[in-house]
Amino acid sequence: MRTSEPPLSASLPGTWELLSRIDVTDAGVERAEPSLGADPVALLIYDRAGHFSAQFMKRDRTEGDVSRPSGAGANNSRAVNGYDAYFGTYSVDDAKGTVTQRLLGSLSAENIGLMLSREMTVDGDRLIIRLRTSVDGEPVDRTLTWRRIG
Repeated sequence: MRTSEPPLSASLPGTWELLSRIDVTDAGVERAEPSLGADPVALLIYDRAGHFSAQFMKRDRTEGDVSRPSGAGANNSRAVNGYDAYFGTYSVDDAKGTVTQRLLGSLSAENIGLMLSREMTVDGDRLIIRLRTSVDGEPVDRTLTWRRIG
């Protein structure tokens, strides 16, 4: 981090819309996660008091079988019917550039209480989130790019 940039804890709060969500396998192959698709619609909100909310939706829910619940990968929640939503509290480790979220509520009951940790960077109006998870049992590196809208 450049010293002129504010710490993650200061630059993260706001409202963010998803621009892209890319999963890449260990072999370097880009792979779409089936429950939300390659181009989901999403909104992410972090407030200054330590609360957050996230919603993800498959862009075209008429496409394919969205009634099949997805299996949650490691360090990830589970979508239902092409939709995933959760909220809770978060803490920032500025030194590591990570955010840890504790899910207090979730569309999927088994996700309540989960602790999810993500590497995050803010550059101007862009938020980049990176995490290691799996898609249908296959490990992937996920990169989400967001644009600040509020």
